[in-house]
Amino acid sequence: MEELHWELQKWKSQIQFIQDEMLFIEGLLKSYVFEPRTPNLFEKLEIFKQKFLKSKKEKESLKRLISKHENNMGGILECTTAICDLAYYKKHVNLDLKVTQHYDDYLKLKAEVYNYAGSVLKRKKPLF
Repeated sequence: MEELHWELQKWKSQIQFIQDEMLFIEGLLKSYVFEPRTPNLFEKLEIFKQKFLKSKKEKESLKRLISKHENNMGGILECTTAICDLAYYKKHVNLDLKVTQHYDDYLKLKAEVYNYAGSVLKRKKPLF
């Protein structure tokens, strides 16, 4: 039980970290730090914004699932059968796969944004 609880806390921490990073990256995508003469800049930024919106929705869904799973953890203590324990454990493993997949997908999306952004950031200091 302690290990499952620790894993739940790790998931919650990962989701919070993603949420904090998303705020920064979304701000970056909406900023004016990109070279305006970049071909298809607007279209590319819009694609990233849409991908982040989808990822955000998935993250919110995972947060709800994690919360529900954590709330159900108390019930496992009352389980008296191995079948009950096994059912909870299977749900836990399934949720672990979902969290891991979301985290991996998010890291790929973040790398894609950073690689693109690094190539189209303004290089000159503004003349103010």
